[in-house]
Amino acid sequence: MSEHILIVEDEPKIARLIADYLSGSGYTPHHLAHGDDVIPWLQDRPEGTQPALVLLDLMLPGTDGLSLCRQIRQQWPNVSVIMLTARVEEVDRLLGLELGADDYICKPFSPREVVARVKAVLRRAHGPEQETQQSGSRSRLVLDHDGWRALADGRDIELTAVEFQLLKVMMASPGRIFSRDQLMDHMYRDHRIVSERTVDSHIKKLRRKIADVWPEREIIRSVYGVGYKYQPEE
Repeated sequence: MSEHILIVEDEPKIARLIADYLSGSGYTPHHLAHGDDVIPWLQDRPEGTQPALVLLDLMLPGTDGLSLCRQIRQQWPNVSVIMLTARVEEVDRLLGLELGADDYICKPFSPREVVARVKAVLRRAHGPEQETQQSGSRSRLVLDHDGWRALADGRDIELTAVEFQLLKVMMASPGRIFSRDQLMDHMYRDHRIVSERTVDSHIKKLRRKIADVWPEREIIRSVYGVGYKYQPEE
């Protein structure tokens, strides 16, 4: 059975384009154009038929995307949310607020990017037992979720729980830049207050452990003034 994706977008052309690409990738899309229709639509869904993910535009007629994201997180915590925004200046706000959104995408975007982000978020939500990232023909990095281990070419990197969680989050979305605030939310589910230097310290240790196995490769990259990303080498 294909997974249902709810598209909340008031621009019909964008919504149709996203829906076509999602359908072509095996998903079942639904479209709503007004913010006030979202919560009633979700409430009317029979039990067990909620969408797996909501693509939620920030600027909507009626209830805005930020308010809807909060409500969805409160009432349907198992439904993933990806925020869509055409306002670049809102990105910092989205990153800083504890909205519970799983990802965000800035307009203009390609429909292929949307599908890729949807797949990445749902892959994380489903919690596969094992994820593998290929980097070249000889090297392989594997996450053993049951054992909380990272294996580089079969060798246990011996990560702490926090280091494993950081690597898991970044590997699920190769190339995506994560802010320090986003990484802190994944590191500490209780939202404790820690400094940005704490993230930097964990990243430094994670890099050092990976370098012990792959000394000539850098797969955790810094993006100056923004954060970090997982970038497997071609």
